[in-house]
Amino acid sequence: MKCPGQDPRFWKFDAIYDAQCPNCGGTVEFFKDETRRRCKKCGHQVLNPKMDFGCAAHCKFAEHCFGDLPPELIKQKQDLFKDRVAVEMKLYFRTDFRRIGHAAKVARYAEQLAREENGDPAVVLSAAYLHDIGLKEAEKKNPDGPDPHHEEEGPPIAREILSRLDAQDELIEEVCDIVAHHHHPREEETVNFKVVYDADLLVNLEEKQRKGPLEPEKLAEMLDSAFLTRSGRELALTALAAGRDN
Repeated sequence: MKCPGQDPRFWKFDAIYDAQCPNCGGTVEFFKDETRRRCKKCGHQVLNPKMDFGCAAHCKFAEHCFGDLPPELIKQKQDLFKDRVAVEMKLYFRTDFRRIGHAAKVARYAEQLAREENGDPAVVLSAAYLHDIGLKEAEKKNPDGPDPHHEEEGPPIAREILSRLDAQDELIEEVCDIVAHHHHPREEETVNFKVVYDADLLVNLEEKQRKGPLEPEKLAEMLDSAFLTRSGRELALTALAAGRDN
């Protein structure tokens, strides 16, 4: 079944309208289901100003519905989806602001590293926000202390959250795989895993440094061997050096 909003049988008289080209000011005629059209005057690709792209942010069939998604929509789709994952993480942890803050900072670093390492933003940010999602359930089973196996508790919760957001199966599987071993790299890892691992490691080191200065030799050793990406090592060097100076 076609989405009613895109089915011409449900259209009214206002289904065809004119828009102004932001490049030259020329007139561009749109059908309401077109994501973009080329301006006949200057050749600029004009994004449909009246089209509601909201559903594309979470619909796994958006590409089939809208066709060749314009770059502006792809960026909007990624941004809206990561925001929805962040909201779900916050709702899950509720008043545990320490863990919410930790996940948010890991996501900020991961987003930066994903750009530099050519990672997939949707996978990286979803995994970054959800990497510790199993801690709450692990503590219920082991209230006397930290559970070293909280990675095992995370994937079912992450899967439920991402499925509720209509994420693609491929994304769900990769995110759950990262969550399931985010502290334990395998011999061969994807760029997406390496980015999340380095972002989490950096935030953990910053949190340790706030409790007490890290020994220069120990820090140098970690920077040299523990990080999995060049960008992660460089970012850690800058961030941890700034933390020592504060």
